[in-house]
Amino acid sequence: MEAPCSPPTAGKFVVVGGGIAGVTCAEQLAINFPSEDILLITASPVIKAVTNFKQVSKVLEEFDVEEQPSTMLENRFPNIKVIESGVKQLKSKEHCVLTEDGNQHIYKKLCLCAGAKPKLICEGNPYVLGIRDTDSAQEFQKQLTKAKRIMIIGNGGIALELVYEIEGCEVIWVIKDKAIGNTFFDAGAAEFLTSKLIDEKPEAKIAQKRTRYTTEGRKKETQARASAGNVGSALGPDWHEGLDLKGAKEFSHKIHIETMCEVKKIYLQEEFRISEKKSLTFPRDHHDQSVTTDKEIWPVYVELTNEKIYGCDFIVSATGVTPNTEPFLCGNNFDVGEDGGLKVDDHMHTSLPDIYAAGDICTAAWHPSPVWQQMRLWTQARQMGWYAAKCMAAASVGESIDMDFSFELFAHVTKFFNYKVVLLGKYNAQGLGSNHELLLRCTKGQEYIKAVLQNGRMMGAVLIGETDLEETFENLILNQMNLSAYGEDLLDPNIDIEDYFD
Repeated sequence: MEAPCSPPTAGKFVVVGGGIAGVTCAEQLAINFPSEDILLITASPVIKAVTNFKQVSKVLEEFDVEEQPSTMLENRFPNIKVIESGVKQLKSKEHCVLTEDGNQHIYKKLCLCAGAKPKLICEGNPYVLGIRDTDSAQEFQKQLTKAKRIMIIGNGGIALELVYEIEGCEVIWVIKDKAIGNTFFDAGAAEFLTSKLIDEKPEAKIAQKRTRYTTEGRKKETQARASAGNVGSALGPDWHEGLDLKGAKEFSHKIHIETMCEVKKIYLQEEFRISEKKSLTFPRDHHDQSVTTDKEIWPVYVELTNEKIYGCDFIVSATGVTPNTEPFLCGNNFDVGEDGGLKVDDHMHTSLPDIYAAGDICTAAWHPSPVWQQMRLWTQARQMGWYAAKCMAAASVGESIDMDFSFELFAHVTKFFNYKVVLLGKYNAQGLGSNHELLLRCTKGQEYIKAVLQNGRMMGAVLIGETDLEETFENLILNQMNLSAYGEDLLDPNIDIEDYFD
């Protein structure tokens, strides 16, 4: 029989999860409490560290994400102890975490940063791959070298990057929306980017300067643990660098997009043969509408809700994530959000005493600023992890602290198809209803600028390309200045808008 948890007298700061939120939280706690031990419990042998951090403007930040062995974290912060084990159970009443290695850890304050796991379109099918962590990315690369055709399902960041990076392989991209990347873009921006998909890519790849640590060659037990369903932490923003995403064929890009549809049914080769259905060849060009039956025999076939059927070597499921709450819910009465995350208040506190949460596992349940929304992105994982540590520290010494400024305005900078992409505020007019107007400026192949206005005030923006407008727009959204007087001139390329609003 298991020994009961001893009463929570000693207790430490304990953080669960080796992704960006967890590591940032542990580092921040280690700085605030240099003489206390901070425990970081993680199921993966590598952790995710933020490197090359740059504050680009008041709210925008850029950083790289680097995988490092957990020993590097312990060397940087002697008071962080990393425990490499999954969590078996949380006993919130006893303030105790049981890990799979059989140990128990009493906490004074606990922060859950266990991230999220990919929503797979179907579980347990060997031809369906979900890409979320380094191991799954390596598995994907292995499969791709032999592939002549793959299907990508999903319309978020990972799908966008994959489609752009894959060469030498036919790609059928299935999205449920009218346009690509709808989490990030409206149809106009999607159109601007799609033209880039069709162009041949410049050959010169810029060499990456960062060292990468992979989980290759680790003890077999790590693999066994991973296959037992432990998910590693999510991929970094340039995760496809250093992976050679080349298929079996000798051409660069062949992409066909099927919009407004989803997967209806997946057939294995034999099931498909018995069904006597017909599959389609890869659509060659848009003019030739004659439908031809595919002679090739594929390992797996996908029937879409638009009645089309395609065969392929494998399917990549990139359809978003669900918060990884499983090991924590049993026997604990957490308030859970509609998206499955642990609800947190404006101090990252869950509904249970002394338990905080940050990053993909949590659901922001406070009343947000009118130009902020939660999205499960790198930047927010870092901000939430940092702020959760601040809140835990303040609470443990009985101080109160103000909400961090980074939650005033949604701001995210990333790269898609080699363009810099900046998203600010309600960049897709989220929740503004029909009461808003859009100002657009687009130079094909160079830049795409969209401002979202409501009652003459800027509420959000999308900037693609080197526009140099991010700080100006950030200020206009934050100070809610009335811009009605400027009308269309706001985006006139001949007017230097920065001079107006410095």
